[in-house]
Amino acid sequence: MTKISTIGLDLAKNVFQVHGVDAAGAVVLRRQLRRAAVEKFFAQLPPCLVGMEACGSAHHWARVIGKYGHEVKLMPPAYVKPYVKRNKNDGRDAEAICEAVSRPTMRFVAVKSVAQQAALAVHGTRALLVRQRTMAANALRAALSELGIVAAQGYEGLRELMARLEKPSEEIPEIMRGALLVLATHWRALDTDERALERQIGKAARRDRDAKRLMEVPSVGPMIASTVLAKVPDAKLFRSGRDFAAWIGLTGKDHGTGGKHRPGRISKRGDRVLRALFISGASAHLRQQKARGVSDPWLRDLLARRPYKVAMVAFAAKTARIIWAMLVKGEPYRDRASAPAAA
Repeated sequence: MTKISTIGLDLAKNVFQVHGVDAAGAVVLRRQLRRAAVEKFFAQLPPCLVGMEACGSAHHWARVIGKYGHEVKLMPPAYVKPYVKRNKNDGRDAEAICEAVSRPTMRFVAVKSVAQQAALAVHGTRALLVRQRTMAANALRAALSELGIVAAQGYEGLRELMARLEKPSEEIPEIMRGALLVLATHWRALDTDERALERQIGKAARRDRDAKRLMEVPSVGPMIASTVLAKVPDAKLFRSGRDFAAWIGLTGKDHGTGGKHRPGRISKRGDRVLRALFISGASAHLRQQKARGVSDPWLRDLLARRPYKVAMVAFAAKTARIIWAMLVKGEPYRDRASAPAAA
């Protein structure tokens, strides 16, 4: 068999598609593999470049195939799609992956370790519990509002409503009270589990040297530091801090034609989880600064000339750039605002 230089592997649950080409780009291999035969196939194959889409189970297969000496590269599925020819099927998907992985301008996704995926599973579970807790609270409030029973926003108002459910009353029908008590019990269980996971994430972050270093940055806490380290195995894949901030979704959409570039508003592109965490951290930091007096000259000037929410997103983008620089250079955080002026 002609030596294979590049392989495109289309992942699936049971049936995988392989497309291989030689150094000249000629097709030398097209075949299907059952799940149990994938590892054995790559174990017997001489080392080559293997491309895959960064989808479900991709990081697992990248680790499995990589241990046999192959160079494994993961790509965002959206960047592979333009290479798929008409009449889409698994074979053409594998062919498109093989073509895309050889492009010099293709962007790749770093392979995550088992520890990083474990941390992401904890974060994902906590996020699911938060959503379910919010849904339960909203359902309880909505049902009681139909009877004219409302309370203030936040935990205190919700607990006030739950307390009213504990004792029978004429204003709440008994059949309705029983159903809402189930919601209240469910909310308390979700709240307990979510807080336990939050404490677990905080303890793990405080024991991690890199996470502790990132937490020195203003507005960065255990949640942001832990999520960044889990989601970004190699910050050097980003050419600059701006690219990292753009990947998160903290920079405006860029539109240019005829030499004129018009940066627009931030969109919903990027990593939604990290963007929400960075903006929440920036919002909390800005509230504290406004209450105590803004000490950072850059932030003080920004708040003076731009709306509060614009400044909040700009501060979040700046924080992302700082974190990228710290991850790439391995240096501690240096606060320029409090640094002594040069003589």
